[in-house]
Amino acid sequence: MKSNVILNTDSYKCSHFLQYPPGTEYISSYIESRGSDVDGWTECTFFGLQMFLKEYLTTPFTQADIDEADELLTAHGVPFNRKGWQYILKRHGGYLPVKIQAAPEGTNIPLGNALVQIINTDPNVPWLTSYTETALLRAVWYPTTVATQDRYIKESIRAALIKTSDSKTIEADMLFKLHGFGARGASSLESAGIGECAHLVHFMGTDTIEGLRYARAFYGCSMAGFSIPAAEHSTITVWGGPDQEINAFENMIRQFGGEGNLYAVVSDSYDIYASIEKWYSLRDLIIEKGGTLVVRPDSGHPATVVLEVLNRMGELFGYTTNEKGFKVLPDYVRVIQGDGINHISIGEILDTIIAAGWSADNLAFGMGGAMLQGVNRDTLNFAMKASDAKVEGMWRDVYKDPVTQSMKKSKRGRLALIKKDGEFKTIRQTDLENHADNLLATVFEDGRLVETTSFEEVRERAAA
Repeated sequence: MKSNVILNTDSYKCSHFLQYPPGTEYISSYIESRGSDVDGWTECTFFGLQMFLKEYLTTPFTQADIDEADELLTAHGVPFNRKGWQYILKRHGGYLPVKIQAAPEGTNIPLGNALVQIINTDPNVPWLTSYTETALLRAVWYPTTVATQDRYIKESIRAALIKTSDSKTIEADMLFKLHGFGARGASSLESAGIGECAHLVHFMGTDTIEGLRYARAFYGCSMAGFSIPAAEHSTITVWGGPDQEINAFENMIRQFGGEGNLYAVVSDSYDIYASIEKWYSLRDLIIEKGGTLVVRPDSGHPATVVLEVLNRMGELFGYTTNEKGFKVLPDYVRVIQGDGINHISIGEILDTIIAAGWSADNLAFGMGGAMLQGVNRDTLNFAMKASDAKVEGMWRDVYKDPVTQSMKKSKRGRLALIKKDGEFKTIRQTDLENHADNLLATVFEDGRLVETTSFEEVRERAAA
């Protein structure tokens, strides 16, 4: 179905052109995360706007789009501003006459600051600014929230590695400690692409191919993530019941073993604990073929099962004790937990295995539905609000301040984002000492991308 920017809105927006005061020329609005109910989440990793701008706002709408919108919205029961859209088509060639400013993508910014600002550039269409809210807010809140969740998971994993690993490459190792398993659980192909691209800001392991395509198409990254050969239950159980499971295991070793190779094998089709003994009986072949076998439990209480798997593997395969006093399995065997994984269970699993003396080096995680579908707009309380308007030649503050919920109090005026003495702060543009200090740079104006960023730049900012 062809995209139609005129219909990329909410129904009630269609009547708003009739609701502004006479003489209204400009409306300026901003997007922010107003705060989080998740304990410890005080910043967000801003990301994703460039995908939306490239995909939806750099292509002009057409007369056919106006006609479609007119027919649909009239039948739907809401007013259609045909005169306004015809004006934009004739005067601006179907490109939206708006200016969008945004913080650098990948930047970790304290919640409560302006991340994006938009204003109409043609005084004849002041209604256009808020008309874009539905599409623009959705384009920002989702990838930003996914990237933010990943950022805090990464910090949790980093802390565990610093405490329990004597690896000299912790930062590099960490990039593959959280693998994207969310493709089949995403609400759409586009959600998978956008959300997984956001995951790849902080990590480099994924099985969600669409995320690679989005990073390539919208940020110029030729290859943003990597994967390894892995089994699913059907490729194990098709060999024929518990007695034949060992043959499936042996086949995985022979097919994918090799110096430097990693391969993951789901091992709970029947009895995860009995499977560990089967793997031990294949120990010599694992070593002979080379590489690393990654055993994957996939059922039961995650923290309990992971610890038991590590304990049993340690008893059979042995382990060494690193310089920090934590147990590490032989290099040719590791564990990945991909069931029941979210930002809470990862912390529980790490706390459990560390308390039992195991290093976080032994373990990686695969995260599915919770990564791409476990967030919503209220996770970081995202909102887009009008903050300034020019009416009859005079600028006036526009704001809300509900007596029943102070968190929803909005900002006033045209805004700027600055970083002073290491701290981010949202201020009025009129209070800027130097306009070059404004981190809300113009990224889009009148159908044209003014400034773009690469995925490498996004990652560098996110890691800072």
